[in-house]
Amino acid sequence: MSEFVFLYRGGSRDGSPAEMQQVMQKWMNWLKELGEKGHVKDQGQPLERTGKLVKGRQKTVTDGPFAESKDIIGGYTLIEARDLDQAVELSKACPIFERDGAVEVRPVMKMNM
Repeated sequence: MSEFVFLYRGGSRDGSPAEMQQVMQKWMNWLKELGEKGHVKDQGQPLERTGKLVKGRQKTVTDGPFAESKDIIGGYTLIEARDLDQAVELSKACPIFERDGAVEVRPVMKMNM
């Protein structure tokens, strides 16, 4: 098995408290199902929309990520899958798609330390 990270991008956070509770329940059910099948290594956490970007040799610090960005990363999950194709298939059941979001699926590079 190889490791992959799901990076959750975009997706509407609008809705009533009851709607948001339903959304969270769908997320918890999906992650539970992945975990029961042995795919979840780290469930991850949602990320705040604020932060700083440190960039370049001069280590310039700017505000970011930018709230107006539709592709802001809102969270992550570390999973195990047979290969990239299986990881992509697993991502397709993510509830973020119901709210016009996206899942970026990236292999995690193995480092021998």
